[in-house]
Amino acid sequence: MNDDSHALANFSGLARLFPLPNVVLFPHVVQPLHVFESRYRQLTADTLADDQLLAMALLKPGWEEDYEGRPALYPMACLGRIIAHKRLADGRYIILLRGLSRVRLGEEIDSEKMYRTARAEVMTDVASLSLDEARQIRGRLSELVMARFSGPDDEKKQLQEMLEGEVGIGPLCDHLCYRFPLPLESKQQFLEEADVGVRARKLLEILEGLTETLTAEPRKFPPDFSVN
Repeated sequence: MNDDSHALANFSGLARLFPLPNVVLFPHVVQPLHVFESRYRQLTADTLADDQLLAMALLKPGWEEDYEGRPALYPMACLGRIIAHKRLADGRYIILLRGLSRVRLGEEIDSEKMYRTARAEVMTDVASLSLDEARQIRGRLSELVMARFSGPDDEKKQLQEMLEGEVGIGPLCDHLCYRFPLPLESKQQFLEEADVGVRARKLLEILEGLTETLTAEPRKFPPDFSVN
């Protein structure tokens, strides 16, 4: 059992929440984060001192009116594990967060902490694709993505290796949804879909409808400041 599997298997069911208005994290991907608000510095310190797990959730529209309080969140989030971190001299953190699993957020728990905590149910993928259909969709995704991808050669090579490799169709769709500049609402909809078949068919439909080239969103490290 690797560190990610061990952490997920021992998840307590209570998730520290890291809500953002502009990021949707998916399982199996790594997100760099620049942590500078006091409440999220506290969250990061507590996470590192405990199980390294936190849940990244997307804020619902209108969050600006209550950002310092408890703005509404989408109920499906992604539980992630901090796999690398650096604490800066002024108390800020640079972290790498790897998504582990979809989680459905439940009741929020009151505490003396500055950050929010909620009960969270780990969600497992539902496989509704036959092997033949999965193979066909994978091949078509590969055709569409590689024909329209515009980016550095090394990224293109990595993408092709992933498309042609052993990554399952569920994790593959999660990677593609995360990497390409789809609208946040679309990314959240994909995160909320536990059925691998539905995710794969919907992603294929979207890509087939695109006429422009695909460019992966930059993953600068360390990342620039963002609202957190």
